[in-house]
Amino acid sequence: MAHVPASERRPQLVQAAIDLMTREGVAAGSTRAIAAELGVAQATVHYTFGTKKDLYRAVVEQLKADFVAQVRAASPGDGSFGEQVRTLVHALWEATTGEHGRCVLLSEFGALAMRDQDLREIMLGLQLDIEGTATEMLTALAAAHGLTLARPAREIAVLFLSGFDGLTTRHLTVRRPGDQPDPATLEALDLLVATTVGLCLGTPATA
Repeated sequence: MAHVPASERRPQLVQAAIDLMTREGVAAGSTRAIAAELGVAQATVHYTFGTKKDLYRAVVEQLKADFVAQVRAASPGDGSFGEQVRTLVHALWEATTGEHGRCVLLSEFGALAMRDQDLREIMLGLQLDIEGTATEMLTALAAAHGLTLARPAREIAVLFLSGFDGLTTRHLTVRRPGDQPDPATLEALDLLVATTVGLCLGTPATA
């Protein structure tokens, strides 16, 4: 195989790792298996990333970049503040659960991070970045409507994401054939939206 610069090989290896781990789980993502997935020597993985921690960080950062970009690209439409929040939340839901295996993959990383300090550092960075993105988007949306949020945007974002993570876990547990969420999960998602909007406006939540 012709020599490929590390700057080009790195994203190829990250994608190979994501594809492999999506199919078979994080535990299957050895450097040997990832090298075989791409058809390169195992030494190429070590040369490109140095340590497995660096590889895991690159994988998590790519997963984060993919779904944050998808959410940012979603148009909130021309409705009310509440309607636009709902549109963006459903875009986040699709970005998180829509592609088979990616939701499971991030959940696996999160579970492993509870006992692995290196992974904990990586997943903490992911969590803080997502909270920061949600805070930024909520602040911008409120400003576009000339609204003053009833509570700080970051407080609302953290509370919303905590509920969203719980519903993601529920989806993984009770999802139906074809990876479709059951009706109760979608109803709870809409209630979470209503609660979030209520916190933003300082009014009681309505479904």
